[in-house]
Amino acid sequence: MPEPLVRVENLKKYFPIKGIFFTRAHVKAVDGVSFEIYRGETLGLVGESGCGKSTTGRLLIRLLEPTAGHVYFEGKNIFKLKGEELKRFRRKAQIILQDPYSSLNPRMTIFEIINEALEVHNIKVPDKEEFIVDWLRRVGLERHHLYRYPHEFSGGQRQRIAIVRSLIIKPEFVVLDEPTSALDVSVQAQILDMLKEFQRELNLTYLFISHDLGVVKYMSDRIAVMYLGKIVELAPADELFEKPLHPYTQMLLSSIPIPDPEYALKKPKVKVIGEPPSPINPPPGCRFHPRCPRKLDICDKKEPPLIEVERDHYVACWLYAKK
Repeated sequence: MPEPLVRVENLKKYFPIKGIFFTRAHVKAVDGVSFEIYRGETLGLVGESGCGKSTTGRLLIRLLEPTAGHVYFEGKNIFKLKGEELKRFRRKAQIILQDPYSSLNPRMTIFEIINEALEVHNIKVPDKEEFIVDWLRRVGLERHHLYRYPHEFSGGQRQRIAIVRSLIIKPEFVVLDEPTSALDVSVQAQILDMLKEFQRELNLTYLFISHDLGVVKYMSDRIAVMYLGKIVELAPADELFEKPLHPYTQMLLSSIPIPDPEYALKKPKVKVIGEPPSPINPPPGCRFHPRCPRKLDICDKKEPPLIEVERDHYVACWLYAKK
C-alpha cells in the first residue's frame, strides 16, 4: 500500500459552552475519528448537518486546533509545525468554502484578491496580470473581470474566483467544504467538472464534504459516513451505494429522491425513529442506537469499533463486530 498523504489519528474537537464563571459543558463536534487520504484520490465525507464534517475539514488544514489527536501530512504532525514549516504547509493545503462571498474581501478587486495569495506565498511570475488572467480564463472568466469587486459577480462566478485563489499557488491537498451547495444545479455541474479537471491536471488530493449524496458519489473514490462526531462507515464509493452496511448509511441512501415514481414506491425504505441526539450529551454505546431499527442489547452499553468487514469496507456496528 502507498503511504497516505494525510493520516488522521483519533482526532477530537470539543467546543466549550461557557457559563458565568466556568465551562458548563462541551459540544463534541468531532469525537475520535481516524482515516487516511491517499495522494490523488478524493475522499467524500457525508452526514447530516451538525455531524462534524466541516469541523473535521478545518482541523485537517489547521484552521482549528484539536482537543486531542493527530493529523499527519506527508508524515509530519501539522499541529507541531511552526514558522517556515507551517507556512510551507499552508501553501500545500487549501480550502474552498461553501459561501465564497464571505471569504472574498469586498474592498478588494479580483486582481488584488488573487494576487494576495501569490504575495503571501512569495510566488514570483514574470507578469502577474497575464498570469492571473490566464487562470481566470481557465474557469470561464475574462480580463474585464479583473478589476471588478466581489459584489458584481454571481454566486457561480464568485466560486470560480475562490477556486482560482486556492489553486493558483498549486497546493497538493484541498478541502472542498460543500463548494456547490449554494449554486444552481446547472452551475453545480460546471464547477464539479472543473474541479475534476484540475485534479487530473495538478494531481490534487481532495477531501470533499457534502450532504448531497449524488454529488459525493460523482466526485469521490471512497466515502466516509459521519454521525454525531464519529465515522460509522468507510468504503469505496460504488460499493457503499450498492451495499451499505451501517443502518445509518442505509437510512441516508433510502432518503435520496428518485425521479421515477413507480420505482420509488417499490424501493424499500429504512425506518428511523426520532431526531439526532445532542452533541453536548451524546448517548452511551453506539451513538445511533436510539434511532436504529436493528438495535441489539449491547448497542447502548459499548461503543462499536470501526472494523474492516470486507476488503476496504469498514463499519462501526455491533451487527458485524465480535461482541
